Amino acid sequence: MHPNPAFRGTATEKNLAFARERGFGTLALSGAEDAPLLSHVPFLISEAGDYADLHLVRSNPMVRAAKSAVPARLAVTGPDSYVSPDWYGVADQVPTWNYVAVHLTGRLEPLASEALPDLLDRLSAQFEAHLAPKPLWTRDKMDADAFTRMLRMILPFRLHIEDVQGTWKLGQNKPTDVRHAAAAQMAAHGFGSETRELAALMQSPFADPDME
Repeated sequence: MHPNPAFRGTATEKNLAFARERGFGTLALSGAEDAPLLSHVPFLISEAGDYADLHLVRSNPMVRAAKSAVPARLAVTGPDSYVSPDWYGVADQVPTWNYVAVHLTGRLEPLASEALPDLLDRLSAQFEAHLAPKPLWTRDKMDADAFTRMLRMILPFRLHIEDVQGTWKLGQNKPTDVRHAAAAQMAAHGFGSETRELAALMQSPFADPDME
């Protein structure tokens, strides 16, 4: 998380809502080797925001590392873009990168295998809902034996969320007109991920520190 408090004042509820809407992130565990273990996973956050459910492939080294509850962090990233100093319209600026990211930290524990079908049903329902008015996909469309075979390949886990931190780096440390000028250039010429969405955030009241 960025150390500048100008980018760190977002309420926990908003950070959780962002992570819940994204539904995909990078799970990190300390591994036996020098480097941490990383996996890119879809997940579901509970209504209360106290846990996130996910699944891992049986062959994933994380499964061996998390045979019992272990410390873990789930990083959820949003839009990002390079920011050219020329975009501000004022002198003595430096290049930077604006972005949104939320970290969910807690303890990852394995769930009973019996929890897996319900978890998969909830995951598919969550993401299929974004495709409306398409009829929702459900496992009823699969051959039952085929579904059972696929269940053997994955295992369910739950991240008990103990801390929520977010960075919304939107140029809050710049005057409003300067930030808006950079946002307009980003919308037209930015490169990164979802640059227009990030530019809209930079131009919104949310990016004004007094509005947070």
